[in-house]
Amino acid sequence: MASLLDGLDVVLVKTRFPENIGMAARACVNMGCSSLRLVDPEHWDREKARPLATPKGQDLLDGVTVSPDLSEAVAPTALVVGTTARVGGWRQSLLAPTQAAAAVAEVLARGERVALVFGPEDRGLNNEEITHCHKLTTIPTDPAASSLNLAQAVLLLLYECANAVRNCQKKEGGRAPGESGGGKLVTAAEQERLMESVKDMLLRLDYLHGDNPDYFLMPWRRLFTRAGLRRHEYDALMGLCRQVRHKLG
Repeated sequence: MASLLDGLDVVLVKTRFPENIGMAARACVNMGCSSLRLVDPEHWDREKARPLATPKGQDLLDGVTVSPDLSEAVAPTALVVGTTARVGGWRQSLLAPTQAAAAVAEVLARGERVALVFGPEDRGLNNEEITHCHKLTTIPTDPAASSLNLAQAVLLLLYECANAVRNCQKKEGGRAPGESGGGKLVTAAEQERLMESVKDMLLRLDYLHGDNPDYFLMPWRRLFTRAGLRRHEYDALMGLCRQVRHKLG
C-alpha cells in the first residue's frame, strides 16, 4: 500500500546526534513519508537511533541511505525545498510552510520526486547548501524561543505536506499521479548542470564578476526555479549556452 507522501525524501544534512535521526524517522512514519536520507552525518549509529524511532520506524531506519554531499542526495528529485531559521542574504523569498507544502504536493501529484532538506541542529544549512535548494521555507516561532528540535521541524513540515497532498487529491478528483500535462520536470542534477553552464557563459560574457559569482548567480537560480523547467526547455537552454561559448571561442 502506498504511503501518503510517497516520492518525498526527507534529507538531513550533517546531523550531529543519531537520536535526532531516530525521532525524525518516527515523524516520517507518522506522516506517511517512507524515505529518509542522510548527508555526511557527524555520527551515525543506527542502534542509538532505534529506541527513538519506535517499532513503526525500524524499517525506515533500515532503509536509510547516506550520501557524501547534498548534491548527490537530491540529484534525482524535481524539487528541493530547504529549511532555514535565518533570513536575508542568500535566504530570499522565504515561503510559509503552507506555501512550501502546496508546491511539494503539486510536484508529487505529477509523479515526480521532492526533497525536503534540514540542516545541522546547531547551525542549519550553510550558503553553499542553500544553492542546491529551489525553494526555502521557515517555520515562524516566538522570537524569544526560536530554536526548534530537528524532529519537531520535520514533523511540522511533513504535517503541512500531508495536508496539502490530501487537498490536492480532493481537487484532482482521484486522478492518477503523473497525468498532469506540460512534460517532465528537470531533476535537481540537471538543473545544477544548467546553472554551471549558465555561470560559465555569464563569466565569459563578463556579466558575472567579483570574488563571489555564486552569490550573484542566485537571482538566475530563483528565476529558473520559478519557471519550473521541463526537459525540452532544459535542452534548449543548454544548447544556447553551448552556442554562446562556441561563438566566444
